Amino acid sequence: MEKQAPNGRTKKGTGGYSNITVKKETAARFRSYSKSFNKSHSKVLDGMIQYFKENNLDPFGDGTKIILDSIKKLERQMMKKFDRLIAIIKNMEKTSIRPTYEMMLILYEAYVKDGKRPKREPVQIQEERMDFLEPRNTVPKVEHDRILQEFGNYKKSCNEMLQNVEKVEPMMGKPYLKINMGIGDFESLKHQLK
Repeated sequence: MEKQAPNGRTKKGTGGYSNITVKKETAARFRSYSKSFNKSHSKVLDGMIQYFKENNLDPFGDGTKIILDSIKKLERQMMKKFDRLIAIIKNMEKTSIRPTYEMMLILYEAYVKDGKRPKREPVQIQEERMDFLEPRNTVPKVEHDRILQEFGNYKKSCNEMLQNVEKVEPMMGKPYLKINMGIGDFESLKHQLK
């Protein structure tokens, strides 16, 4: 802005100023208030007016009361939501987190008290009786020997497979058996059993 001199010329770098008449107490309060911002009185006053306009505030109306009421209403709504969240978390803690934690703690204490790691125990099969394969009059000797040979091979492959079986005792759940076998071996076994 440029200030006009009485002769009609303008001075560059100076803004146009105007006087406003206010009470001395109000002027003193405003000066001390604007000093806290380290800004000129004009900038502080402009900032205040802009704030009132942007927020639709009326310094003499009930605008401040409306804002305070809406803030209190928002606060009540947020507190209700927080209460609901707290109730959900407490319910989760009672029904799922706490029992699982306590169960794990009991299992861990039993595991530490035992002091042993579970060992891999191969599954043993009992010796089978061979008397049912003795030659009878109805089967020729060559056929009988071939069946015994096939049975011996089958028994050998079963024993090899059983050597690859290990008993697994998980921390939670029932123990189960695990067969360590390659996919190719598994497919071959399936083909042989068909």
